[in-house]
Amino acid sequence: MNTTESTPFIIVKNLTIAYDNCPIVSNIDFRINRGDIFMIMGPSGCGKSTLMKSLIGLLRPQSGQILINGTDLWGISDSERVNTLKTFGISFQSGALFSSMTVAENIALPIELQTNMSQKEILNRVTELLAVVGLENAADLIPTEISGGMIKRVALARALALNPQALFFDEPSAGLDPIRSKQLDDLIYKINKMYGTTIIMVTHELDSIESIATNSIYLDNITHGIGARGMPADILETTNNKTIIEFLTRGNTRGKKCKK
Repeated sequence: MNTTESTPFIIVKNLTIAYDNCPIVSNIDFRINRGDIFMIMGPSGCGKSTLMKSLIGLLRPQSGQILINGTDLWGISDSERVNTLKTFGISFQSGALFSSMTVAENIALPIELQTNMSQKEILNRVTELLAVVGLENAADLIPTEISGGMIKRVALARALALNPQALFFDEPSAGLDPIRSKQLDDLIYKINKMYGTTIIMVTHELDSIESIATNSIYLDNITHGIGARGMPADILETTNNKTIIEFLTRGNTRGKKCKK
């Protein structure tokens, strides 16, 4: 059972990420606690995906620290960084499945590459994961034979293959209709509760933010900093920032008035 703890899993300190000396995020600080469903939200172009890339070891920041269980991700050697990142599972927006492999083979691949499990043990693990994501009958299908929503579920199962401490999602609901999007949110919430997995999600989908987030930051695309942080509902109750209010209300500010 998952009991969200107030102990930090990831601490970000004074982080600045830039392209060609043009800051994308600037001097930001935040923490992600164990068991959080943590949303990185904000308007298009605010640096959400760029921040995600630094958190998962794909983009070196210009300055600052990302501490994973107290280890400075960008202050260690490449080999040490790879070992640290093995505690992460990542589900990309497109799913990034191998088109020539079956669903089962896609899920099995990281287990085969990273462990010494026997083929029987791998099969059992894949079967277990397919049951978790509700795709028990899809093991022998290839990606072109399944729907977009099913592809997202296979990618999620593969991200879970090595029992990660944290799962990262980049716009997981992109391209899904509202029903499939809700089903995916429910599945992410279920995994968080079943395994205690910390979830970090880049999104601007308000339904996801409202229904499953336990913590969040809002990135401001003007200041390149953090415009608000905390539970989305609390942010809406306390902020006086018109842009954030409009973001969290889909532009309908009739029920929320700015304070004087």
